[in-house]
Amino acid sequence: MPVKPAGFSTLDIHKISDTLKDKKIEPSTLQFGFLGVGIMGSGIVKNLINSGHKVNVWNRSADKCKDFIDAGATQLLTPADVVSSSDVTFSCLSDPIVVKELVFGNCGVLQGISPGKKYVEMTSIDAETSQDLHEGITAKGGVYLEAQIQGNKAKAEEGSLVVLAAGDRGLFDECQSAFSAMGTSAFFLGEVGMATKLNLVLQLMMGVSMNALAEGFALADRAGLNHKDVLEVLELTQLASPLLVEKGKAIIDGNFPTAMALSHMQKDLKLALNLGDQLEQPLPVTAAANEVFKHTKRFGYADHDVSAIYLRARF
Repeated sequence: MPVKPAGFSTLDIHKISDTLKDKKIEPSTLQFGFLGVGIMGSGIVKNLINSGHKVNVWNRSADKCKDFIDAGATQLLTPADVVSSSDVTFSCLSDPIVVKELVFGNCGVLQGISPGKKYVEMTSIDAETSQDLHEGITAKGGVYLEAQIQGNKAKAEEGSLVVLAAGDRGLFDECQSAFSAMGTSAFFLGEVGMATKLNLVLQLMMGVSMNALAEGFALADRAGLNHKDVLEVLELTQLASPLLVEKGKAIIDGNFPTAMALSHMQKDLKLALNLGDQLEQPLPVTAAANEVFKHTKRFGYADHDVSAIYLRARF
């Protein structure tokens, strides 16, 4: 049986990263809401609070909001309460199914939407789901923006994510101080669906790269090569990248602390394959990578970091 993922380092709500300090952000006067304080959402909310923004929060596990309340956030009982009490509400959850339940379900986002209320979806989803959200929210007079994020847990805590947005340009402009707290760059890509598609393209590249890294380390192990030697040499070549170096170190350590859950990566590969099917674009390498991630999930490593794919490649 697989061991549980290595525990997360404790998030120090009051510690302000040098990245955030250097930005000298002038916070918006808008009241922001935030739904979901998980792996990514917790770091984002931390930086919103520490940059002077007013934030209402909700999480399915209410106890996870305690530290944010102590830091000045206001906890509300339901997603509908957050939306109705906020000018702009952000959501950062796990997958399209959970997002739809949150938006269209009982006491959900739509029940709090009224003319002029604004909603920003940050969960990694497909363009069709985003379009459904857009139609539901705008039908009630709300304003919609998809804002996909590139980065990991550490980047979220530092405030160095990359934001990919599409939808309402006016809402994108209104969120600039919040996006500045979250990341180093924010791009507006046009109509709803464009940001979700670009995000899936990037996630596809990451998933395939992780497979290559895992197979390379597995082959090195069978060939009697020392993993530390492999990584040391890799860092001196054109292959060197923050992703491969970081995940190579995780493979060597063998703990696989979750910076991005393996299950989330597999979900994004599946969504990318669905997009490929719609566009009749062959994605044979992605399909093979997806199968390896699926097998690793079945071994019990869904909640571990994506680097745990090495265990499937090795054994």
